[in-house]
Amino acid sequence: MHIVMFYHSLMSDWNHGNAHFLRGVATELLIRGHKLDIYEPRDSWSLNNLLEQHGEKPLFEFKSKYPQLSSIRYDLGRLDLHKILDQVDLVIVHEWNDHKLVKRIGEHHRHNRNYHLLFHDTHHRSVTDPKSIAAYDLRYYDGVLAFGSVIRDLYLRKGWAQRAWTWHEAADTRIFRPLRVTKKVGDLIWVGNWGDEERTKELYEFLLEPVKALGLKARVHGVRYPEYAQQALAEAGIEYAGWLPNYAVPEAFARFKVTVHVPRRPYTAALPGIPTIRPFEALACGLPLVTAPWTDAENLFTPGRDFLVAHNKREMIRHLKNLLLDEAMAQEIAQHGYNTILKRHTCGHRVDELLAICRELDMTLEPDTLLVS
Repeated sequence: MHIVMFYHSLMSDWNHGNAHFLRGVATELLIRGHKLDIYEPRDSWSLNNLLEQHGEKPLFEFKSKYPQLSSIRYDLGRLDLHKILDQVDLVIVHEWNDHKLVKRIGEHHRHNRNYHLLFHDTHHRSVTDPKSIAAYDLRYYDGVLAFGSVIRDLYLRKGWAQRAWTWHEAADTRIFRPLRVTKKVGDLIWVGNWGDEERTKELYEFLLEPVKALGLKARVHGVRYPEYAQQALAEAGIEYAGWLPNYAVPEAFARFKVTVHVPRRPYTAALPGIPTIRPFEALACGLPLVTAPWTDAENLFTPGRDFLVAHNKREMIRHLKNLLLDEAMAQEIAQHGYNTILKRHTCGHRVDELLAICRELDMTLEPDTLLVS
């Protein structure tokens, strides 16, 4: 197939967690022999922040890690959709795109039915900012790829789309895999952004306070940490190490003994079943994981075996202490979680699911694209 994808950025993962999944799916599609064009806006917010704060070095490093991947940067006002979408089979438009672009592509599809058109939603805005999602004009889209069944059902119930499928994120196991290191440098590592005060209370309860109580040697990577947040980390004895390229996370994980997952409040309160990319990353790297409570409504994992669940600070302290003291227990948890990723949650599995959706849309696929991971 010839596939065209419109995403916020392929090159930058600065405050852009979707970059992991995009890169993994794109790599898998290319390896299977598909032709792929990825478009990103020239003024993407993530890329602009990355360049402003870190210069062009991360872009060269990205290219060395993903030599087969490239993107085409565009200006919205000069985008020639007739040229771009001629002779293509499938177009996927991510929800972190300008409303005008989403509408223009839909209008183009209205008059050009030679391809299929899907909208990809990987955010909690369908619950936290429904007006923004409702403002997307999806009348002429063939359906929605939603990264959780609760979001899929919202699109159908509210009439935002006529068809929708669940398409969870997953781990790019070509990059995210267990690595051997000669020496651990600390106990606990956490990779995540402070964000928009959507989990400030939870970060204190499930990360800062347990680390301080146990006296752990800990490190945090992420962006958008205000001064008071950095001060709070310091008071808890946690090293704040700033932005970390997504492709560098596996090596960082390998140098620590355990990690935690602290979901943002919308995912625990209103969007059960959606873990976001972070647990996939940790489990794919074979790192023992303790998570703050979230409801695995879609049975993606086996809580208690793939990872431990802490319902409060006391339980988080107990789980972390046990994992750090009992190496056999930590290894058993890590191995079970890693096996689950390999069996069910790789980008290869998600490409299989995407191709199944294409067949449901009556798209004709060449035999060599019908591979099973």
